[in-house]
Amino acid sequence: MNNTEAPLRAAVHRSRLKRGNLVRQIVKRYDLYLMLLLPVAWYLLFHYVPLYGLQIAFKNFNPAKGILGSEWVGFDHFTRFFDSYYFWRLLWNTLSINLLSLLIAFPIPILLALLVNELRSKAFSKVLQNITYIPHFISVVVIVGILTVMLAPTGPVNMLIHAFGGEPVRFMEAAGWFKTIFIGSNIWQNMGWQSIIYIAALSGINPQLYEAAKMDGASRLRRIWHVSLPGIVPVIVILLILDVGQFMNIGFEKILLMQNNLNLEASDVISSFVYTTGILKGEYSYTAAIGLFNSVINLTLLLMVNRFARKTSETSLW
Repeated sequence: MNNTEAPLRAAVHRSRLKRGNLVRQIVKRYDLYLMLLLPVAWYLLFHYVPLYGLQIAFKNFNPAKGILGSEWVGFDHFTRFFDSYYFWRLLWNTLSINLLSLLIAFPIPILLALLVNELRSKAFSKVLQNITYIPHFISVVVIVGILTVMLAPTGPVNMLIHAFGGEPVRFMEAAGWFKTIFIGSNIWQNMGWQSIIYIAALSGINPQLYEAAKMDGASRLRRIWHVSLPGIVPVIVILLILDVGQFMNIGFEKILLMQNNLNLEASDVISSFVYTTGILKGEYSYTAAIGLFNSVINLTLLLMVNRFARKTSETSLW
């Protein structure tokens, strides 16, 4: 045996040992692996099998001919979308809503978690958590109904404006108010629920770090800045990466419920356009191309942010 074959044989032997250990672990914990079958099957069935249908983005899909029998048109649908008069409006509305949500809505659950963690009264802390959690369990339809009633021309908000000598504002019909109302209501509905993971991360920080900082004369703000925040930075980075990976996705249900002809200039986004054009009008190939374009941007952003996070903070998804 020469010198080059020995390392190769050793590597093969280690690989076989690892495979053997993995098989033994699976056999030993077979009940836990059986529990994974259902979620794995769900992901395969609803996330990977439908990828077969992506080819209709490059075809003129005809349900009568099927996917394979439909005419191949290449990038015609992509070109049609990029050349359309509504392309920049859809892209700008999607990007602006998501960017504002990332800048404004993302930090608020962190601040709420820090507030809850710093409250001395545990009873008040639990009350605050319950109050902020409850809106998460209200359906989108009810949320939009509440907004419609509260912001109606004769609603409480306009009555208050009128009491101070102002003129009533048609909030739900004004394009300029759409993004503010949409993002603000999302913050109110989700900040409590999203803060749970940060509160859990804060509870895992070693209390001795706070005691040491306190003995060194650090104020409460200093302890938050130098102990609490660094302790949850890995969680913040992971959730930020996940949010950026969904950057181009907006839940179209709430958009559609709030959307009308008067605020369409600000409320028309890619997800709502795909629904109205693809599902309601039956332009499956065209909207499949738009959806693929949307997904490619999400994937690109996810890879870029994950790589940046791995280099700067040594925390990443992979």
